[in-house]
Amino acid sequence: MVLDDLSEPRFTPEIAALRESLVEVAPACPLEPDALCAAAAAETGMRDFGGGAFRGRLDVLCRALRDEAGLSPSGVVTWYSQLLQFLKNRLLIEDLLARHPEIHDLEIERPIIICGLPRTGTTHLHNLIGADPALRSLPYWESLEPVLPPAESGDEPDPRLGRTAFGLEMLDAALPYFKRMHEMTVTHVHEEIQLLAIDLSTMLFETQGLVPTWRDHFQAEDQTPSYLYLRTILKVLQWLRGGTRWVLKSPQHLEQFGRLASTFPDATFVVTHRDPASVTVSMATMIAYTSRMAVERIDPVAIGRYWSSRVEDLFRACTDDRELLPSDRSMDVTFDQFMADDIAVVERIYDLADQPFTPATRTAMEAFMAGHPRGRHGTVRYQPEILGIDPDERSAALAFYTERFGIERDDPSR
Repeated sequence: MVLDDLSEPRFTPEIAALRESLVEVAPACPLEPDALCAAAAAETGMRDFGGGAFRGRLDVLCRALRDEAGLSPSGVVTWYSQLLQFLKNRLLIEDLLARHPEIHDLEIERPIIICGLPRTGTTHLHNLIGADPALRSLPYWESLEPVLPPAESGDEPDPRLGRTAFGLEMLDAALPYFKRMHEMTVTHVHEEIQLLAIDLSTMLFETQGLVPTWRDHFQAEDQTPSYLYLRTILKVLQWLRGGTRWVLKSPQHLEQFGRLASTFPDATFVVTHRDPASVTVSMATMIAYTSRMAVERIDPVAIGRYWSSRVEDLFRACTDDRELLPSDRSMDVTFDQFMADDIAVVERIYDLADQPFTPATRTAMEAFMAGHPRGRHGTVRYQPEILGIDPDERSAALAFYTERFGIERDDPSR
């Protein structure tokens, strides 16, 4: 299908009514650091955020949201709720660490880390490896609320599951075609970009609105402390729910190879690749589509321009810094190679990572694929012209990347 309402979204009567109802709620949701921190402290009964560096980043982000993002009332409420949850998560994590300092003594050993942009095969690869019961992955519900509030301790079923399910029901009602581009379920394997957001330093924020001031701040700031905080959160999750070897994935890792390698020095890295023009069109389309619940007026061309530049940044960093990943524990995988024989590629990754590929591993991966056939929710036909993107121009501009990794062009509308 074609998404023909990117600039002028059509909503169901129920979602239109919901958006209208949030007009009165938005004024009570100030995108101000002090107000957000005070609300998080009041709701948790906790005060220790574990250091103040994140506050400066929160200030930059809030200013960008107020001044640049063009948020609708529903966008203000959504951003307020999201930032409040990140701050509550931080308080809960710091409280747990204070009560159980032994968590710091845990090790994050030999993780397998996938680095690549959407549409390069990262999600399917992450899901396959995440299906292996011998490895620890991050389910979506856990990424949203890593630590259960003490008042809910012992509740069955875990109330986070219900909250996540409700959120996904709302997402599906507001964005019914999103699952054609990226399926979301309560328990699906999710990327750690949600955990990086707890330190208020992540590329995630860029995907939810045009915030160039935030982008410039993020790119200029050394991300090492935030990656170290990510490692601490993984220790917390390991302590809470077990697991000894993680499989991780995030697109933002492409421009953080040095920090990633220093934070996880014994990791195995898998870098995925695909025609960059197709990747750019896909990312811009998905972001334009998901903007409809947050932005007052959507400009697909402005989104296409922003993400053409941002994707180029990411591919430039990937090309320039690829040698920062250890040659004996990293590999490149093109989309065509992966789609030709996905299980064979996973076996190569396991061999490189010294991870046993057992009959149980194969069975788990085959069961996942049987239950999640490709395109089961339908597909989207991408239209680069709506985004103001010229695939030929993008291919020429990104030739440095395609030539470095031997990537073939494909149809950006698929």
